Amino acid sequence: MCEYCGCQAVTAIDELTREHDMVVDMISSVRAAHADGNVKRMADLARGIAAVLVPHTAVEEHGLFPLLAGDFPGQVAALEAEHRRIEAVLGAAADGTPADPGWPDRLIEALDLLREHILKEQDGMFPAALTSLSGSDWDTVDEVRDRVGTLLPPG
Repeated sequence: MCEYCGCQAVTAIDELTREHDMVVDMISSVRAAHADGNVKRMADLARGIAAVLVPHTAVEEHGLFPLLAGDFPGQVAALEAEHRRIEAVLGAAADGTPADPGWPDRLIEALDLLREHILKEQDGMFPAALTSLSGSDWDTVDEVRDRVGTLLPPG
């Protein structure tokens, strides 16, 4: 992942990036489960990805994105629309393994989108935030994180 602009020196961006890393690891596991035809494992992993993304998305959509929307309205709107598309597919596994035989392929497609989405944030929005936001703006982002928490291990 991106490490060239220094944005990971900001705690909020570091946490969001580490959550992305967790999700990318889980995406690899979903792909392996898909190759094995293990739909139950795919559903379990989809729930794990969704659990990481719930606070992650809240920090972005209630902290970071509103602060960037004035300068980058199209990009923010596109990222939020992608959040909804990804959440819909992950959400199909919320109560167990989906019975729909097309769901595994839709999950892989959604995770392909998620992977591209992560790159857009890390290569575009996070560096833009580093150059655009003030100390009080970062305090706002941190306040959202304090409210919603994280599934990141302490450290």
